Amino acid sequence: MQPRVKITDVTIWFKHIEGPRLRDRLQALKDDEEVSLEIGGVVGRWRRMKTGVDGRPTDGIRPHGSMKDVWNGWFKERRGDLLTVREVVVADDYLASATSLFPEWESPEDEAAFRDL
Repeated sequence: MQPRVKITDVTIWFKHIEGPRLRDRLQALKDDEEVSLEIGGVVGRWRRMKTGVDGRPTDGIRPHGSMKDVWNGWFKERRGDLLTVREVVVADDYLASATSLFPEWESPEDEAAFRDL
């Protein structure tokens, strides 16, 4: 069964995600770490909320970029709805993770040789 999330706030609280694997994955994010999610057929960026001043983690994610407008609109119009949710990997995320796999490609010599490509 596809995980679902209930629209209850301008953020997504982990306790509102129906799907333990996705919930655990999101809880493992570091403060301000971003993730791409497809929610209700719309792909957008989400950012893990920062740990509170008392040292306790804030168990939620906030919409980032244009997803903020989408989610806030849904919150106003569709509060209480259950939407399907899944993590997706977009090209930017994939490329960012791949470059760290090949640190030898990040030398000044390679930058000089391939800068204009």
